[in-house]
Amino acid sequence: MPVERIKVPGLSDAIAARGVPLTVATRANGFVFISGLPPIEPATGRMVKGDTVAQLRQAMSNLELALKCAGSSFESTVMLTIYMSNSGFFSVVNEAYREYFPGHPPARTCVVVGSWPFEADLEVEAIAVIDG
Repeated sequence: MPVERIKVPGLSDAIAARGVPLTVATRANGFVFISGLPPIEPATGRMVKGDTVAQLRQAMSNLELALKCAGSSFESTVMLTIYMSNSGFFSVVNEAYREYFPGHPPARTCVVVGSWPFEADLEVEAIAVIDG
């Protein structure tokens, strides 16, 4: 099965404008792979700053858009990774995260990173199966 790189409206261009060499979403062998998505507003290309919950909501909105463009959804997500700049955000992120996966959340890992190449406190990446 071929590898298909998916362009995500607004988001792919916003990330490319920052000089980052990646594909936002890739489909292969029945799976969707979503690159780490920071809280960028697709319409403006600006990074959401400040409130950690607002950043998570924008990153999750970006993830939902990328999954949809690739033929998947939150319900078909099997693995999600959240990268955070501070372990102190863990409980706040968990509380907001529950809104997106209230019943049966996917497998998940949270990783605290030492530094970022951009001004944000988190990003999310995911692996999902193609809805079918």
